[in-house]
Amino acid sequence: MSAFLSDTALIFGRYARQTLRSKFQILFGVLMPLLYLLFFGPLLTDLPLGSRGDSWQVLVPGLLLQLGLFGASYSGFAIIIEKQFGVVERMRVTPVSRLALLLGRVLRDAALFVFQAVLLVLAAVVMGLRAPLAGILIGFAFVGVLTVVLASLSYALALLVSKPHEFGPVINAVSMPSMLLSGLMLPMALAPGWLDVLSHFMPFRYLVDAVRAAYVGEYAGTAMLYGVLMAAALTLVAVTVGTRVFRRAGA
Repeated sequence: MSAFLSDTALIFGRYARQTLRSKFQILFGVLMPLLYLLFFGPLLTDLPLGSRGDSWQVLVPGLLLQLGLFGASYSGFAIIIEKQFGVVERMRVTPVSRLALLLGRVLRDAALFVFQAVLLVLAAVVMGLRAPLAGILIGFAFVGVLTVVLASLSYALALLVSKPHEFGPVINAVSMPSMLLSGLMLPMALAPGWLDVLSHFMPFRYLVDAVRAAYVGEYAGTAMLYGVLMAAALTLVAVTVGTRVFRRAGA
C-alpha cells in the first residue's frame, strides 16, 4: 500500500508541476462556464425554472458539472501526445502500479477542475449567488468525482486510439448529448414529458440534481441519495475500466 501511495503521489506531482507551469490551462479552462455565467445567468433572473431556489442556485450547479464534463472528457488528448513522444513507452518499463499511473493523472485533473470551480463560484457570488457553505462544498466534491469518472474513461479511450482525430469525434458525440439530457443548463422539469423520462437514463442528471439540492440546503433528500449512489457507481466502473485498459495497453 505504501508503494502504491508513493507511486500515485509521484505521478500526481509530475503532472501537477506541468499544470502549474501552464497558466493558460488553469485560467482559460474556466472561461467558457464563466461566459455562460456572465451572459446567460442574467437572462434567467426571476424566471420560473420549475426548481427550488433562485436562478443562480439552478444555473451555477449545472455550470460546475459542465466544467467537469467538458474539461475531463478531453483529458485523454494529453496521453495521445505522450504516446507519440514515447513517454508512455518509458513508463511501461517501470515497476509503477498501473492503477497509480491512472490515479496520479486523474487526481491532478480533479484538483485542477475543483480549483477552477472555486473561481467560478466566487464569480457567481459576486453576481448574486447565495447558497449555504455546506452546499457549495458538496458541489466541489461532485465536481471532483465527475472529473475522476470522465478523466478515467477519457484516458482509457485515448489509449485505444492512435490519433487525435479519432479521439475528438467520439468525445463530441458523447459530451453534447450528456450536457443536454442531464439538464445542466436548465432543469429537466421544464422539458416535455418524453424528454424528461429519457433524461432519467442519463447518469449525470442525478449528480446535477444532487448539487442543486445541496445549493438550497437539502442534504438528506432522495436527490442527494441518488446522486451519491450514482457517483459511487460511476467512479467504481470508470476506475476499473481505466485500470484494465492501462494494464492491457502496457501503459
